[in-house]
Amino acid sequence: MTRSLIRLTALAILLAMPRLHYAQEKPVKVEEQKAFSVIGLAVRTNNKAEATGQGEIPKLWQRFLQEGTADKIPNRADQNLIVVNTDYESDHTGEYTYLIGSRVTSTDDVPAGLTLKEIPAGSYAVLESEKGPAPVVLPKIWQQIWAMPAKDLGGQRAFQADYEVYPPGFDPQNVQVTLHIGLK
Repeated sequence: MTRSLIRLTALAILLAMPRLHYAQEKPVKVEEQKAFSVIGLAVRTNNKAEATGQGEIPKLWQRFLQEGTADKIPNRADQNLIVVNTDYESDHTGEYTYLIGSRVTSTDDVPAGLTLKEIPAGSYAVLESEKGPAPVVLPKIWQQIWAMPAKDLGGQRAFQADYEVYPPGFDPQNVQVTLHIGLK
């Protein structure tokens, strides 16, 4: 097992851990965003399954990286990687689709084996993780989001689409991720 796969497995486990309350360190910014499209690899999962250490997310990251999937996505809008949580069954405790991919400028050419998801226009709470190891900073920010009352988040979560933006060439041991949480 490679170091990257071990890190991704640890990240998936930590993301699925029970909620902890973290004090909001800076105010949440709410932005109106236009709709956009993302193409990438997707899997259906839930946080309970991911918490077992046998979840789908680490396997999806391994496949995405090993197969060079980012390079196979046509019409990329930029070099960022986007992780989308969408098609929620209910809320963060239910089933959802987890997609790793890129924002695209055209949906005319979706390669076989890849999935197209539309991120709806609307209000999004924009939060930024701390900078540090992904297995530490990402679970911390998600736990903070799960514990936040709607008034602190800028509104009630829509559970339609949330997404994370990873900068080009990010280092999983020293990353800062911007999260966009869809609001009603």
